[in-house]
Amino acid sequence: MADKVILTCTECLSRNYVTEKNKKTHLQRLEIKKYCPKCKKHTLHKETK
Repeated sequence: MADKVILTCTECLSRNYVTEKNKKTHLQRLEIKKYCPKCKKHTLHKETK
């Protein structure tokens, strides 16, 4: 039941990561601190549609 989701940087809005999420167990959108190569620092990445 895992679906692929795209993670987008909140500062520069570049789409950097693709990951999987189980929609039965995680109902809210994912928010993870990850490294953004465009900003060259760790920023908050949110799940996009």
